[in-house]
This record gives sequence, C-alpha cells and structure tokens, in this order.
Amino acid sequence: MAEFAVSTVVEKLTSWITEEALILEGVGDKVEQLRDQLRWMQSFLNDVDAKREKNERLRNWVSQIREVALDAEHVVETYIAEAASHSSWNIAAKLTNLHQAGKKIEKIRSRVQNISSQKEHFGITGTAQEGREGTSASPNERLRWWRQTSPNIEEDDLIDLVEDTKALLTQLSSMEPRRRVVSIVGMGGLGKTTLAKKLYNHCDLKYKFDCKAFVYVSNDYNRRDTLQGIIAATSPDCNMEDLTKLVEEVLVLKLHELLKERRYLVVLDDIWETEVWDSIQSAFPSGKMGSKVMLTTRNKEVALYADAMIEPIQPRFLTQDESLELFRKKAFPGMDHMPCDLEKLGREMMVKCGGLPLAVIVLGGLLSMKRKTVEEWRRVLENIDWHLIHAQDRVSALIHLWVAEGFLPQQGEQAAEGVAENCLNELADRCMIQVGTLTSLGSLKAVRMHDVLRDFSISKAREESFLEIYSGRKIESPTSPNAKSRRLAIHGEHDMHVFLNPYAPYLRSFQFFSIGYSERGFIFKDFKLLRVLDGVPMPSRALSAVGNLIQLRYLGVLMRTDMEKIDLPRSIGKLKNLQTLKVENYYKYCVRNVYWCCIPNVIWKLKNLRHLLLLHGARAMIRLDTLKNLRTLKNVHSGRWMEDGGLASMTNLRRLKMVVLAKEHLNSVVSNIERLHYLESSSLEFAGSFPTTISFSHLEHLHKLNLDGEIKKLPDPHQFPPNLVKLTLRSSYLEEDSIVKLGRLPNLKMLLLGSGSYNCTKLVCSSSEWFPQLHILHLQSLLSLEELIVEEGAMMKLKNLKIDRCPRLRKIPERFKLLTTYS
Repeated sequence: MAEFAVSTVVEKLTSWITEEALILEGVGDKVEQLRDQLRWMQSFLNDVDAKREKNERLRNWVSQIREVALDAEHVVETYIAEAASHSSWNIAAKLTNLHQAGKKIEKIRSRVQNISSQKEHFGITGTAQEGREGTSASPNERLRWWRQTSPNIEEDDLIDLVEDTKALLTQLSSMEPRRRVVSIVGMGGLGKTTLAKKLYNHCDLKYKFDCKAFVYVSNDYNRRDTLQGIIAATSPDCNMEDLTKLVEEVLVLKLHELLKERRYLVVLDDIWETEVWDSIQSAFPSGKMGSKVMLTTRNKEVALYADAMIEPIQPRFLTQDESLELFRKKAFPGMDHMPCDLEKLGREMMVKCGGLPLAVIVLGGLLSMKRKTVEEWRRVLENIDWHLIHAQDRVSALIHLWVAEGFLPQQGEQAAEGVAENCLNELADRCMIQVGTLTSLGSLKAVRMHDVLRDFSISKAREESFLEIYSGRKIESPTSPNAKSRRLAIHGEHDMHVFLNPYAPYLRSFQFFSIGYSERGFIFKDFKLLRVLDGVPMPSRALSAVGNLIQLRYLGVLMRTDMEKIDLPRSIGKLKNLQTLKVENYYKYCVRNVYWCCIPNVIWKLKNLRHLLLLHGARAMIRLDTLKNLRTLKNVHSGRWMEDGGLASMTNLRRLKMVVLAKEHLNSVVSNIERLHYLESSSLEFAGSFPTTISFSHLEHLHKLNLDGEIKKLPDPHQFPPNLVKLTLRSSYLEEDSIVKLGRLPNLKMLLLGSGSYNCTKLVCSSSEWFPQLHILHLQSLLSLEELIVEEGAMMKLKNLKIDRCPRLRKIPERFKLLTTYS
C-alpha cells in the first residue's frame, strides 16, 4: 500500500513537470529532484511492505515515506491550484507565492534525505532480491489472522458441496494421455484447501494413482522447499539430508525422473502468481495416462495459465442453513442442536459471515469459549462490524471514479476507461470482488465485496490516510478520525459543518451516500484540491461555489423528487478539468421525474468532459458541439446543438441515449448516428416514425440498441449492426411479419419486446433457423398477445423466457416452461 501511494505521487509529479511547466517555472527543478528522490525510495518499498508487519521500526519508517510523499503531492498540487486560480496575480504576489512554495519543497526534500539516511538501520541494503531473503510475512498479514485463528477448516467441518465435488472428481478421474491441471479458485477462507484435501483422500481416487503429494505453496513461495516436499511424499525412501545438498535444477530433474513412469497426483495448495507455475511446471512430466496436478488459488488467471483447457471450479458460498449447521458444530461441539434462545442471534451472525466457511468457523470457535447467554452473544454480534456491500449497477460509475482520481497508469494507446475495466476484471479473477450480475455482453454489471475483505480494506485504507468513512454515529474504525485522509465517504443524515472543515485542505474525493444533510452555511469553496464530489443533494447552497473547485474531475448531484424546478449553478462552466457530470434522482426508479431541472448552457466550455449523464425527463436546451472527448451522452434532447454536425463530431462517443421530441429532428439524429463508428450502445426515444432508409450495417461496435417509438417498417436484417447482441423495442407497433426479420439477426442474444412493441395475438417463429443465438426473451406489457408459437429447432439456445404483464398470454411451447419466469 505504501509503494502504491509513493508510485502514485511519482506519476503525478512526472505529469505535472511536463503539463504544468509554465506554472512550475521557478520551482520545476526542485520538483524534479524531489520526484527522483521519491522514485529511488520507491524501489525499496515492495520488499519492505512484506517485512514491516513484524517490525515496528520498519513500519514507522515506511509510514514516514508514505507521509512525506503525500505531503509532497499536497504542496505541489496546492501551488498549481493556487496559481491556476489567480492567473491575474501581480508580479510581487507571484514571486511571494513562488518563494513560499520553494521553501516548502526544500523542506520536504530535506525530510526525504533524512528518511533515506535511516534505511541502513532497518536492514535495507539495496536490491530487491536481498530484501526478499528471509521474508516470512505476506502483505495480507491481517487477513492471515483468520488462518492463524483457525489454520485449516477440518474435513469433518466441510459442508458437502455435492456439485463442486462431483465436477472435480470427474476432472481428476479423466484419462487423458498427457498430464492435466485441475484448479480450485476462490477468495481466502472459502474452503479451497479443505476441499482439495477431501478430494486428495477421496475413496473414489484411492487406487487411481501410483503416488500422491500435497504441498502448501502460499505467497511466501520457496521453490526448494516445494520440490523437496513433493519428492519426499512420492519417494518415501529418499534421504532428506542428501536432498538438501542438491541445487534446485537437479531437484527438478530428480522429481521429473521419479514421476515419468507413474500415474501421479500432486496438489499445490495456495498458488498466488503465474511465475510460481513457470518455475516448477517442468518437474511434472506427462507420466502415465491420467496423471494430474491439482492447484488451489485466489487468482483465476493462474488457473487458466496452468491449463486453459480445463474449467476452474469455484466453490460456492454456504447457504444460511448450511452456515448455521457449521456454526453449531463449532460453537456447541458434541451437541446436536442449538439452544432456542440463541438460534435467532446465531442466524443474524450468519448473515454477517456472508457464507464464508472460515468466518463461520472462527466465529463459532470464539463463541464456544464464551458464556452461552443472550447478553454475551448479543455483545459479540454488535461488535462484528461486517457488511456485505451490494454495488448494483455502479460498475460504470466506479470506472469513471477511478479515472477521475488518476489511479490508473497509461497503457499504450488504450483509453483510461479500458485500463480501469481491465483492473476491475483482474480484481474479479483474483476473487477480491465477487461478480454480481453480467451484462448481455458478458462484462461486469454489478459487483460485491465480501465482508471480511471489506473490513480489512477499510482498516488498511484508514491506516494509510487513504479513506475515511463516516456513518453519522461513528467512524468505521476504532480510533479517532484522520483529518489528513484524502477521501471521505458520508452515510446517513447529519450536520456536515461540525466536522468537515479540518478535512478541507487534504480531500481529493468526497462522496455522499444519503438523502439529506444539514448545511448550516456550509460551502465547498475551501476544498481546492477536490477531484471527486459525488452524491450532493440538490438544491444545495453548499454547491453554489462549485466553480472554485478547479481540480474537479467528477461531479455527481442528486435531485429531490418534490421540486418543481431546480437550477444547477452556472459556475459549473469554470470546471475546465471536469470529466464526468452526472445528474440523478434520489431514487433510481422514482414515480415522478423532475421535469424542470435547468442545465445551464455552459456545458460546451467543458472540453475535457468524457461522460454527461442527465435526468430522464429533464429539459436541457444546451450547446454540446465542442465536446469532442465525450464517450457517454445520456438523456440529452435533440435540438439546435446538432446543427452543423454537432452530434456527428462526437467521434469518441461509445454510449448514446437521446430523447427526440421533434419529428423533424429524427432523420438528422439517425444520419448523425450512422457516422459514430465507435458507438457501442444506442438508445432513442422518439416522436414520429423511424426512417426506412436507415443502415447501421457499418457500425461494427454497436452491440446494444434500444428503440422507443413507432416503426412502420422494420429495417431488413442486413441493415442492422452486424454484431448486435441486445435489442429492446417499445411503442413500435410491429406487424407479425417483423418477427421474420428479427429472427434472422445472427448474433442476437437478448430480445426485449416492451409495451406497445407488438400488438398481434400470436407471436410465431415458423422457421427452425430463426434466433440461432438467442439466450433471453423478455415479453413485457404485450396486452394483445395470447400465444407464443416456436418451431422445433428455433431458439435452441434460449435460457430464460421472462413474461411480465401479458394478461392474455395462455400458451407457450412445452420446452420453454422450465425456463419461464413471470412477474
């Protein structure tokens, strides 16, 4: 974490040296020297981070480095912000400010030098390899507490995961001619090791292998120890003392020789990196037919790297009943039931554990040593500060926030959003986050974070001055608030003025997760370095001076649903660095829209804007033709801004959702969309009839299309985007023969026919070749539909048929009945 903090500061200083050269004139050399000093110290931190958990002096040294890096960032960024906001400074004022900034930078450089001179006292002598020798602690030392408290989940404690066990037995029993790798993937504490042990000792495999070995690898991987462990297990007669005299490459050859004529099973438990597999895989020959290596890992990438032909198995989380049963075994050993007065509290605790076996076992073990009283158990329950986070439909917002914060390094020509999405996918592959739901394209739509990992993350973030969370009752940490924290999240209704002022000079990110607060004269004008301001309820006097926040990259405001008219401040036009402007309702699915949210006609000044998301139903007659960097445009109305190619000039646009109120604008909108070659998703709500001459056939990236309005004649299949995956139609009044055209779309996976889209009594798929890729069919508010008829062979890949408010529909194909959900 400290290495990340310093590397981020180094990246920012490098960027400022180049991009703010004029503003930094006079102190640029000092900033560059400071950057180089921090970069040199950064080279030690990777190794130090692993050792510091068990060394108090080393921990203090790392803390000093992190603190001085953050102070360096603060001084330089403050100077740049002040200089940018006072471009009309007189010479005397500019020289005074320059002199003060220079003194502060020199003071920080002196601190860096002093900290650097201390490194010998902590045994840090230079190279990365030297730093790793003797390392015995991983960076996740706090999470390891769980394993230390209960090192292994015993096989007797394992809830029988029948399907997972069956799938793994099938993989391990297969008789391919070459050695294969079977993998168990999941977050720490999920029971991977226990499941692997169960399979290792399973009666069905008892006589299938000539020899077996089970070795624990871990993040502190030692190649020699691993090789010696496998040799000792597969060759019990070997002399261990002789093995210690052999170099590692000879050990690899010896193990290869031992296994090459035998059918073997070797379990490598807890592999963290692909490099570990690279270093050891040559020791595993093809052996006799059916030989297997089984590995457990938290990183799906490792599993696929070792053998991309075998699908990794991810054990599921426990159900509430399974959790309670496992909990009972640990909390009441030897008893076959739980006292009735404690069962309700036990169930509440199981909700907190989120189905994670290790958390259940640790909690059960803890309570087995406490008094069996309601008061004692309630005290434990109230002190478990775990919460399972459900971040539904927030993944895009998360990516925009990461980009705004500048967390992500540039990777060639790839856009920052693409880099962020890669990082998000890697977190999922490493089981750091859990996949909630996927989009129709298979990308992440909703994610969750497990309680145990969240608890660790909050503690670590607070320790590093990275994040503070305020709930209105208490900070989510046992110690006092850290006013130097760079990020602050607010939950609940409260008086901001009471505690926020000390944070103002340091905050980079400020997020509200509430529907109200008491301002009492509070204004954001002092938050000069703020890059993210999200969830601010409107109307808000606090936002009146938002134009002063010139570093702002992300602004998200929430509109109250009981207001007739709300005005955003015109000073938004001063936010030259703004990348995301988001205007939402408090409640995503509120019954009543805010119809008069006035968006000032200053948006055209925000030439760095990448994402503009407005309220549905809001009236916004604004100029947008200057926004060449825009990637997302949501709920904007057609208007004069489209003249002279205003929409067509947005060549970077990926997602477009537009309301076309005037019939005469529709042809112009559609012809402009035809020029947006990188468009991935388009949604049009329109008056009038959709033009018959349209052709989106050249829009190869357009995967999602939503049309809400009359379509007298549906375009021919070849006029649709060639890679269209999801199509939504509403108010289109399609005729029965339109289904023929839809059925011929070769890549369509999801079709939603909504209210008014189809008014016939029968929906007939009369050809076995129709809808070859369709996975999901959603019929919504089709008031005339009575019968769905599908030819045998059509829609063969359908996995879900959802019928929502179709009151006359009485007949569907027999083969679809198990796939159908109703609402």
